[in-house]
Amino acid sequence: MAGAVTAENPVKTMMRAGKVALGMNVRLARSGDIARIAKSSGHDFIFIDIQHSLFNLETIGHIAQAALGCGIAPLVRVRSCDDPDTSLLLDNGVTGIVFPDISTADEARRAVNRARFPPLGRRSVSGGYAIFDYRPMSTAEAVPALQENTLVVCMIETREGVENIDAIAAVEGIDVIHIGANDLLTALGKPGQFGDPEGAAAIEKIITSAVRHGKIAGVGGDRNIARQMEYIRRGARFITTNSEIAFIMAEATRVTGELRRALQSGGN
Repeated sequence: MAGAVTAENPVKTMMRAGKVALGMNVRLARSGDIARIAKSSGHDFIFIDIQHSLFNLETIGHIAQAALGCGIAPLVRVRSCDDPDTSLLLDNGVTGIVFPDISTADEARRAVNRARFPPLGRRSVSGGYAIFDYRPMSTAEAVPALQENTLVVCMIETREGVENIDAIAAVEGIDVIHIGANDLLTALGKPGQFGDPEGAAAIEKIITSAVRHGKIAGVGGDRNIARQMEYIRRGARFITTNSEIAFIMAEATRVTGELRRALQSGGN
């Protein structure tokens, strides 16, 4: 094959250019149509959540390949830094792995170990990768392209993670340090208290450390636009907007509510 093989990850490219990438959490949908909806509604990636939702691997593969086809990045949040399905997901169309609940540098290294090829990790080499449309190519061509394509995201969600953030952010092979704001506030004993001074200080510390260590900072779980813009001003570039469940419920509630109110005002 003439020339170097590439498999550009659009989210990595835009964040490296200083742009903000927006992602939709996927928990309910079980078809590739959700990728097209995410794209059409302005998202740059989807964030398939198998930590909190029941998906089979084949379904994830179909959604991921639909996302690739429409130009957005398919990411999966796995169950832990030791999830054995990590390499299988990456072999079958997923271009990024989100590792939850990373509290120590050792856990961060274990995450990298699952998602990266040697020398950074121990991901196994396969063949016939979905990202290349199953074209045959040598390992010498495929591995560097896949290593560059894969997005590794480590989530900080605990007090211990905040305390160890500098050691975590220094781990080679991580692309994004992502704050799980809901779990972090809960771990601090302040569930749902967005804007709380202790929580705000923890978030600022994480973002600052990520940027200082050359990582991309991200925040999810806080839906307040003013606070999201403040996170972005401080350096966050990886933002999850909401889940498709929340979007469906919000619009269904709005439309139905308007009609109910119209019926009441009309005396029916």
